[in-house]
Amino acid sequence: MVNKRKDMENRQGDKSAVATRKVGNRWGTAIGLACVVAVALGGCKKLYDLPEAKEYLSPNINYQNKTLEPVLGRTSLMGSFNSDNSTLPLQFEIVNARYGDGRPVTDIFQVRPTYVWTAAYDGKETSLEEIEAKRKLEDRPMFEVRESGQFIMWASSNDDLIEPRPSDSSDLVQDIRFFDLKVSNTGGEMLLTDFRLIPWRERPYSPSTDINPYTGGVAPDPTDVRNPNKRDYIRPSILSNVIGAESNRPMQSNDQIKDVVVYIRPVADAAGTHTLRFAFHGPDGTPINPGLFNETRWETLVHGFNMQITNEYVQYDVAYPIPLVALNTQYTSNNGTNARVEFSYSRRGFSGNTSVGAFGLDFAIYRPGSWEVVFHFRNELPKFEDE
Repeated sequence: MVNKRKDMENRQGDKSAVATRKVGNRWGTAIGLACVVAVALGGCKKLYDLPEAKEYLSPNINYQNKTLEPVLGRTSLMGSFNSDNSTLPLQFEIVNARYGDGRPVTDIFQVRPTYVWTAAYDGKETSLEEIEAKRKLEDRPMFEVRESGQFIMWASSNDDLIEPRPSDSSDLVQDIRFFDLKVSNTGGEMLLTDFRLIPWRERPYSPSTDINPYTGGVAPDPTDVRNPNKRDYIRPSILSNVIGAESNRPMQSNDQIKDVVVYIRPVADAAGTHTLRFAFHGPDGTPINPGLFNETRWETLVHGFNMQITNEYVQYDVAYPIPLVALNTQYTSNNGTNARVEFSYSRRGFSGNTSVGAFGLDFAIYRPGSWEVVFHFRNELPKFEDE
């Protein structure tokens, strides 16, 4: 009887232990679930007094180049930032802007209206109004740092507001703008020092081989730079099978021979600020009828509207700058940073074959206005007649 009673007590004890373990497991599960909920609600830190998680800021963040040389009057993105796996986003702040002699720099931070895009430009817009509906004017400092760490000089900058580098090409430290850059996140803060900003004066179009980049005046002839009676020119990007009417030889445009040169210049007598004109001149400056370039696709030459064709020029209404953005479209060169125009004409050659001549230009215009691109056949006219 005693043994039976002990067996019964042992079995009851085992049941109690099992029950206790089950209760303990249930409490453990409940506590675990509560912790999960607490984590979701951000409460586990309070429950267990955990420290706040900090972001990482690498001590090796840097820029590939600390010298910035934008051209005033055009929007320029500069600076290749290496975050070295720092936690993003980072905050950037330009501080301690000064000249090399210690004077404070303020001119680059003047606020001016500049265009920013509110919708994507794709090159398929069918009117100026449709283009303008995709952008707006915003007041921004002419020079600033973006959230990506890139620096930007906006097109609102110009020679009157920001003094460019000296026209005598000197590089004196007192003329150079320096600044530091504060980079931070919750993990800390670093100061990157001694950036250099050395802006070029405005060149309102490209190519600009006809402009002296230091003075803004006429560029000298590269083969005779000391001769004030000689100058450099813009040359066609395309010049193929254009035969001279008198010499009967293919025309050339290089350092030695300049049969065809290009001028990009404002139209003095034009009204408005949104036209672009193409003209063609003979040796004496007499206009050549654009109709002679009979293979040219005038309707798709540029992203322009309201085309006007006269005996002296072809003109479009356009939005500036040209091109509007760096995007590959039917109107741009391969990298999208230049507009591309090509003019062509056909005539009957020897043996009755069709001969096609072509010339053109990859270019950009940064300043709004009424502009013309003139192709000047300096030495002789192209040959349009059949053989």
